[in-house]
Amino acid sequence: MDALTLHRIHFAFTITYHYLFPQLTMGLALLIVVMKTVALRTTDDEKREFYDVAARFWARIFAVNFVLGVVTGIPMEFQFGTNWSEFSRRTGGVIGQPLAMEGVFSFFLESAFLGLLLFGERRISRALHWFAAFMVFVGSWISGFFIIVTDAWMQHPVAYKLLPHGIYEVTSFWGLLMNPWAWIQYAHNMSGAVITGAFVVAATGALYLLQGRFEPYGRIYVKIGVIAGVASCIAQIFPTGDMHGKYMAKHQPAAVAGMEGLFHSTPGAPIVLMGQPDVENQTIDNPLVVNKVLSFLIYGTTAAEVKGLDQFPKEDWPGALPLLFYSYHIMAGLGTYFVALMAVAAFLLYRGTLYSTRWILWPLLLSFPLPYIANTAGWMTAELGRQPWLVYGLLRTSEGYSKHVGPGTSLFTLLGFLGMYSVLSILWIVMVYTAIQKGPRAPAVDAGHDGHTLTTA
Repeated sequence: MDALTLHRIHFAFTITYHYLFPQLTMGLALLIVVMKTVALRTTDDEKREFYDVAARFWARIFAVNFVLGVVTGIPMEFQFGTNWSEFSRRTGGVIGQPLAMEGVFSFFLESAFLGLLLFGERRISRALHWFAAFMVFVGSWISGFFIIVTDAWMQHPVAYKLLPHGIYEVTSFWGLLMNPWAWIQYAHNMSGAVITGAFVVAATGALYLLQGRFEPYGRIYVKIGVIAGVASCIAQIFPTGDMHGKYMAKHQPAAVAGMEGLFHSTPGAPIVLMGQPDVENQTIDNPLVVNKVLSFLIYGTTAAEVKGLDQFPKEDWPGALPLLFYSYHIMAGLGTYFVALMAVAAFLLYRGTLYSTRWILWPLLLSFPLPYIANTAGWMTAELGRQPWLVYGLLRTSEGYSKHVGPGTSLFTLLGFLGMYSVLSILWIVMVYTAIQKGPRAPAVDAGHDGHTLTTA
């Protein structure tokens, strides 16, 4: 295997593993604010205590995810220099700014207020404690924004100029931040993070209800998870997914053709629901299609022609076409399942039967890993679709890697990361499992005091 392929696998592994944590922290941050808001606004003392304890439970799990997210995010900053030095040399003047702002502003904002959220509940007023939760949410979502701005510039470069020796420089920082691709991608990505948070919270609530433990909190978690889940699942498809697909079709038509397995330009193009792309013969094997739907989704008319891969030189086709095709269809298929599951759960919640309906609680419990798969497949679709470009239209992937770092070195460090992240995975599972087993607990239980508590009420 050559050095370029190993460098790509290396970064794909570290960033895929890293994003397991931020997608949950960004989703949880919003839901913790919702719980704290209910606790702050209610005049019912018992309800207030329930929601405060419920939020405190998730703040602890948020902290575990935050720490592992930081630990696994730091190596990627170094990988830009070690594995992708030519990319860093030529584009550092652009991507360095949003990455630096992510670290300086959002990371420290999130860290400082997370300390207040975890340890300041009895030392500051209720309003200030709510404010701390809100600022943790703001910090985590700003962090996501700066990362998306960086990736969006690689997908759709704007506000730059080319200097001697192939180096790129920003001409307008606001132009970089206002990149239309960034805002569309950000909305789509953040609704995906809320889906992860909603499914994890709803699954934990479903577990407690099925086990008959911590039932008051089980009802809170299922209710909040399902409401947030149905809203974010719909938003993921429309408008964010719809807008992202249309914008991608306009600026990266080869990527859309690869995602859909459309080898030839077709008026009234069909959408492929299932199939296997045969790149050599440029066909889809065993296709299950719906005629003219792809043209309608992109252009709003069933007669429009959608560009196929035959309109582009083969050297500009996205690499790993089957992987791109399957990633996109896994993402889209799981997104459809999420909407159906959450819609049924929301209907039962409205009818007041959700908490006792075991046949829907089991799917809510067992589905919690699926948003992780869908988010990973979505990012793979975006990054594989951009190939063969590292920065679309400006810098090819084959030109951006570190040619002085050989395949042996890259493989050795990749194996090192595999071992280290295996240890981190075990640590994460033990900590989260222990927290969920102990469950949400009122302060009296936490302090080891006897007496009446909400968990025993």
